[in-house]
Amino acid sequence: MPSPLSVDLRERVVAAVTKGASFHRAAARFGVSVSSASGWSQRFAQQGHVAPKPTHGDDRLPAIEAHADLILSLDEARPERFLRELRDALAEQGVQTSTSGLSRFFARHGITRKRMARPVRKWLGSAG
Repeated sequence: MPSPLSVDLRERVVAAVTKGASFHRAAARFGVSVSSASGWSQRFAQQGHVAPKPTHGDDRLPAIEAHADLILSLDEARPERFLRELRDALAEQGVQTSTSGLSRFFARHGITRKRMARPVRKWLGSAG
């Protein structure tokens, strides 16, 4: 995710609009989108500032981390299990999560879940 544009740039765009420039003209002058110029001007009019909104991390992180012991114990008991099977086992215990959430959980904990290669099946019979 790109970082927000500077407050200084935002203030210059809003100042230009306040002095009578259109959103299009101010946006072109400062190299920003028209929607940004409009949004910053509206925020300044409503809130008195143009600071970027706070960014939040994954709000679901504490929910899955609260069940870390259960996740790790289920994974340790059957490490060959697919993430979707682990997700289903957690659901039986009342823990709702997604396979991508489990994948991020294991990545955060430095755990790789590489499966053992299965033997190649040998087809019997002749080509016919």
